[in-house]
Order: sequence, then C-alpha cells, then structure tokens
Amino acid sequence: MIILPIIVIVLFLTGCPPGGQEGAGASPIAAIAPFILIFVLFYFLILRPQQKQGRERQEMLKNLKRGDNVITSGGIYGRVLNISGDVITLEVAKGVNIKVSRSGVSGIASADDEEKKEKEDKSDK
Repeated sequence: MIILPIIVIVLFLTGCPPGGQEGAGASPIAAIAPFILIFVLFYFLILRPQQKQGRERQEMLKNLKRGDNVITSGGIYGRVLNISGDVITLEVAKGVNIKVSRSGVSGIASADDEEKKEKEDKSDK
C-alpha cells in the first residue's frame, strides 16, 4: 500500500522516530505534527478529488436535457425523452421507453459508445 511509506516519510520529516521513543523534552506540537500532516495528505489525495467528482456529477445531472444520449448505472444506453423532476424517461429502442431515477444516470454516452452498441446489436442478429 502507498499509505505506509507516506506515514514513514511524515514521521521522518517531523523528527519523530518510528519506534516511539520520545525524549523527556519532546514538545506536544512535535507529537501532533504527524497526525496533522497525515490529515492534510488524506485531504489532498482522497477527499478533495472526491468532492470535485461529486460536484461534476451533480452539474451533469442538473444539465441533462431532452435528446441527450446517456448511460445508466446499470449499463443501459438510452436517449432522454422527458425529464419530470427526479424521473427521466429514456428511449432504449424504437418504441421501448423506460423510466429511471435521475440519480441512476451515470454519465453522458459519447458517440463512440453508441457506435459500439449498434455494432454489437447488429452482430447479435
């Protein structure tokens, strides 16, 4: 794992020996510093990217409009026919409509995805 080397580096940089042998004159700040540095590392490596990804997803769901080609979290490709609050009606084939929750849409399908889907459908027949 990547976490263990990071912890060892943080402990080394703060002057705390890995064995935990603190002298009598060690300051409380030196004891807390590794935990602060670890929290800062976790924030920038884990929490901040997740928050950014969540904001981008919420923006994408808010900006869905009629005619968009989307893929659901279940892997179903479809075109948005109607948006009514939290319910989206998708056309998955000619004359086949399904209703899904807005949160069930995982992303906008690109043109490449649609072409691959159509080729797979033709090869199945």
